[in-house]
Amino acid sequence: MMAGALYRQSTRRRAAALGVFVLLALLPPVLQAFGQEFYISFAARVLIFALAATSLNFIVGFGGMVAFGHAAFFGAGAYTAAVLMEMGFASAFVAWPAAVTVSALLALGIGFVSLRTRGVYFIMITLAFAQMLYYLAISMKTWGGDDGLSLATRSAFGPLDLKHDPTFYWVALASLGLCLYLLDRITHARFGRVLQAIRENESRMEGLGFPVLGYKLLCFVIGAAIAGLAGALIANHGQLASPNLLQWTQSGTLLVMVIVGGVGTLYGGAVGAVVLLLAEEVLAHYTTHWHAALGLILLLVVFRAPKGIAAWVHGLFGRGEKHE
Repeated sequence: MMAGALYRQSTRRRAAALGVFVLLALLPPVLQAFGQEFYISFAARVLIFALAATSLNFIVGFGGMVAFGHAAFFGAGAYTAAVLMEMGFASAFVAWPAAVTVSALLALGIGFVSLRTRGVYFIMITLAFAQMLYYLAISMKTWGGDDGLSLATRSAFGPLDLKHDPTFYWVALASLGLCLYLLDRITHARFGRVLQAIRENESRMEGLGFPVLGYKLLCFVIGAAIAGLAGALIANHGQLASPNLLQWTQSGTLLVMVIVGGVGTLYGGAVGAVVLLLAEEVLAHYTTHWHAALGLILLLVVFRAPKGIAAWVHGLFGRGEKHE
């Protein structure tokens, strides 16, 4: 009976998620009908940051590794796409997988060193690696230095024209949906269950003979690879790979999105990105002191929904999404 209830709960959750994605897919024509085409580009940016925050949430929420250098992989993906564009590789089917691969390999090296530390030391060493890459980017005049590296155009995506904002929006939405589906499968598979057990009690899992370092490293690499894809998308969105994408403040922003949305919930990162970016956009229209107002909203979220908005909403319906 319990297995049947869990299956029905999972089915309802996936049906609800599919419904949300169908509604999101209808957003561009609705905005065009009301003459608000600008917001299609803004919505695409929100989706890209939702993807980046989701990748960090996988590392923090499911792997139990509080990393403060995730911007390294986000920025690496952006610069990979921009550099390849500069070299004449305009196809998304070349540049985007390359961005994913570069970020994954970067995470493999950084993770191999960083995961030998824990707690605040892990936080600081990931931050240090990200800052090293940031200073490398601004010192490389060939790649634009402080100004960043511009893309001549958006990547070619087969018959689809990514210069058309609605098309780019749908590609970003499809990328987010695919990554969420893959992470859902991963977290429900044996690897995901073991990973979450390591998060809860690492010493016990080591005692049981599980290769803890290998599991955590693979989790770190998967999260970085998804961040690399988000980086390639954000570079195409603004047609610029900026050093700011590598800066520690970017890592902090992504971490705030995860905390606001819900650490360890599948959709927590995406929800946090939507809430944070929408709040910024709306408040900036009403006051120049929107940072203060946003801070008050974040305080309210912390007090009213300490486990994040996604967990709070699901808790209202008696169906927690958190994967234990």
